[in-house]
Amino acid sequence: MQLKYEAIIIDDDPEVLESLEQWLTLADIRVQTFNDARTALGAIGPEFQGAIVTDIRMPGMDGMSLLREIDSRIPVILITGHGGVALAVEAMKLGAYDFVEKPYKPERLVETIKRACKQRQVTLATMPTLHDASEDDLLAERIIGQSPQIEAVRAQVRALARVNADIIILGETGTGKELVARSLHDLSIRREHPFVAINVAAVPENLRESELFGHEAGAFTGAQKARQGIFEAAHNGTLFLDEIESMSMEFQIKLLRVLQEREVVRVGSNKPIAVNVRVISATKENLRDAASAGRFREDLFYRLMVADIQLPTLRERSGDIPLLFSHFLRQSAERHNLPEPELSYDDLIALELHEWPGNVRELRHTAERHLLTQSFSQASIQELLQLGSSNRARHSNGEQSLSARLQQVEKALISAELTHHKGDMKTVMEVLDLPRRTLNQKMQKYGLKREDFLQRS
Repeated sequence: MQLKYEAIIIDDDPEVLESLEQWLTLADIRVQTFNDARTALGAIGPEFQGAIVTDIRMPGMDGMSLLREIDSRIPVILITGHGGVALAVEAMKLGAYDFVEKPYKPERLVETIKRACKQRQVTLATMPTLHDASEDDLLAERIIGQSPQIEAVRAQVRALARVNADIIILGETGTGKELVARSLHDLSIRREHPFVAINVAAVPENLRESELFGHEAGAFTGAQKARQGIFEAAHNGTLFLDEIESMSMEFQIKLLRVLQEREVVRVGSNKPIAVNVRVISATKENLRDAASAGRFREDLFYRLMVADIQLPTLRERSGDIPLLFSHFLRQSAERHNLPEPELSYDDLIALELHEWPGNVRELRHTAERHLLTQSFSQASIQELLQLGSSNRARHSNGEQSLSARLQQVEKALISAELTHHKGDMKTVMEVLDLPRRTLNQKMQKYGLKREDFLQRS
């Protein structure tokens, strides 16, 4: 079996080094041992992918001195038999990953090292490197937008796709969590293997164990044949678990065991089946808050959240709305073999002023409805959006101050004109009757860049 983790162990006691080396090797951790910190320092290069475990009290350079000298991005786990709050606080201030007091359970140290190694792999992956231009093309086609928020998402996906760590994607309903998960898979080393997606909330509680872990024939009424679960179906590939906040505490325990052991036991069987999967989870809830409230297991949260991607709402990147809407309108026109309707100035204003509680999913559906209604009605996008949502819009606007509402309208007007005139500043100045300097100041205030509107054309 190929080792996935590595650690440098530093201790002046040879018996401690020998016992730790044996224990960690059995736990699939590749180990280098050193009896003094100064020698170990020479073996810790910038490409080191693991964690450092060091005793604090040693002759010559001690653990705290070592911590001060190495790259702060390399995780260091300090071990001491002479602990104390003051020492622990100082270690954490210096950037220690964890602080372990003797005597400790070896299982806890193994778990800490593996978590630290995963963090280190994520850190290395997110450091600036050269990447294939085809990755940019794929991401630009899938994760559409020119706002800083969506540029940051694409950068995270590009970086995290290269590592094998489990990831949580956070975002409101309709922000594109499955699309991001699929992009992570398609840019990863697992791209030739299955991508399996399941919405956990859509599976009844009494069927979740069978659906995820599989069952044997006769395991329960109706189970006439043995069936593999989605963990087995995703073997060597990626498993996407959506709405994980909907799991019961009882099922969370079972999922935690599978993630720790990387093996499943089918319902009605006692035989474990090894699975090699990367798990990408998604949630619309803050799991840290859910863990604090007792609704989500804290150990499962940390197991899943080696790295995370926060997806912005459509409200937070309103400048991308015209670009996205035009894209979805074009897709729908091709799918239904209908001419793509032109967007008017009033249409652009209506799109940017809408709240979009359903985010990108709602925008896509609105584009398709607009296309289809144009074949029998001349209803504007504003009329389409007001259908069934006027009460919500009035309530939402009522919560804003007059100043905030005026700024929202002003931003929408400028953005609509820039879109309509394809970034032609002279024409926009004339239409809005604004001096160049004032227009520039307002565009800067609202985060509008002329080059973005040139690209849209």
